[in-house]
Amino acid sequence: MAVRTLSELIGQRVLGVLGTYGASTNGMDVYICGVHVHSDTELTVTFPKGHQLDAGAWVTLHLDNRTGVSEYDAELQVFRLSYKGKVSQVAPHEVRISAQEYQVFYGASVVKEYRAADYQYPLDERQADELPVSPLQQAPQMDLREQDNKIGVLLTRAERQPHSTVMAFLSSVDDDIFLITFPETFKAQLLSRDNRCYFAIDGRATFAFEVAIEWNYSIISGEMYQVPKHSPLFEQIKEQFICKNPWEVGFFSHPAVVMYHLRPLRVVCPKRA
Repeated sequence: MAVRTLSELIGQRVLGVLGTYGASTNGMDVYICGVHVHSDTELTVTFPKGHQLDAGAWVTLHLDNRTGVSEYDAELQVFRLSYKGKVSQVAPHEVRISAQEYQVFYGASVVKEYRAADYQYPLDERQADELPVSPLQQAPQMDLREQDNKIGVLLTRAERQPHSTVMAFLSSVDDDIFLITFPETFKAQLLSRDNRCYFAIDGRATFAFEVAIEWNYSIISGEMYQVPKHSPLFEQIKEQFICKNPWEVGFFSHPAVVMYHLRPLRVVCPKRA
């Protein structure tokens, strides 16, 4: 079977979530952007409201083919990748990005990968610590406006450039985000070194390209906490999480599963403005 191109796997014109270490006071800038896939190693990224990227900047893009997709199974059967790249050309409302490293996943399998000849995985010598326990005592009121929006993008603080992961979520009316994962995952290891992170929710399932980039998204900046299994909050959130994301029910039967609470500090949400 011939190896499929990146544009065949995710599409040629898609929505992306871009993270970079830049000008923001919290150390990370996050954009919802339009992405034109030129080849397996070259993208043009557009920003209707402009950007603060410079040539040579290291960036990470979450890309997938879930445009118009609103139903998922336990394996999240969509093509998705965390595209590590470097800005090669800059214009006021767009940049050109050259790939440095990525793996395209379908379910739990890698179906395509790329790594530039001179790319080296950065060494992370930061100390790992247990996440603080969520200050919540009971489940907050959940946001029914996001009931049909099943997955978002978590951006965590890897060395040199952020790491992106697509995840099922549950959100409250106060913009708390609840997630589940396993301790051995890369994102969990990163959070144990720095619990500051971002979560991006975009309108990909009800997709209109220009509208989604300018209005139909939320970007939440905050700090990640753990929700211990012995806490009453765990069972309260579990019930509502499964109600929204029924394909995730099997993960809760695994003894190692952990629940996270992203406590919001700053929210960009144009659709509510």
